[in-house]
Amino acid sequence: MIRIITTGRLQQLEQDADRARARVREVQVQADTALGRHVHNAVELTARAEQAEAAASAARWDKDIAKTEAKRLREQIGELEAALERAEATTDEVGVLLSHAMDALSAAQQELLLKDGEIRRLREELEGESMEGRTLTVLLHHGEPHTVYASREDAHADTATHGGGPDTVWRPCDDRPPAAFTWRLETFIYNPVSNGFRRLHMPAPKQIEGAA
Repeated sequence: MIRIITTGRLQQLEQDADRARARVREVQVQADTALGRHVHNAVELTARAEQAEAAASAARWDKDIAKTEAKRLREQIGELEAALERAEATTDEVGVLLSHAMDALSAAQQELLLKDGEIRRLREELEGESMEGRTLTVLLHHGEPHTVYASREDAHADTATHGGGPDTVWRPCDDRPPAAFTWRLETFIYNPVSNGFRRLHMPAPKQIEGAA
């Protein structure tokens, strides 16, 4: 079997590639935002700890007041240490988020590369292959298109897919309409005038009553 490459398919792949690029940008923004938030929290907590230490030093001028202030500052420092521990835990969470974000970014980049490669390949096929003289074999089921094959031989080899045995014999069709046959093969050839495929053997035109 072959796959007919269409402009619609190429456009769909380009749209998929655009969405993959947008996903890459979105993941990068999320990673940058998480890292910036972590850095801001760490800087803020460090500044608060330094302010507490400076206030403790300034309180030493009076022993009684210093004891009370020191106790309060120790409690504050304890709270700050607890906050720093929570910040470290947050750092681990941010690390996990960044790791997931990088994995997602890598996956999105790989998908983008695959899409770009497929688009380039399809473009090369569309631009480099000539359709002149190409034929396709269409399998009809009660007159309706069912499967398209590169050749009649491929269609015969695929008989088992449609419930037939490997020894199935294909016979020439009579003049009955295609819908009268359960399975029927029709050969189509590329027509450069219409830029499409038409039947290789066109049915004989029926005479219209009253025509001279």
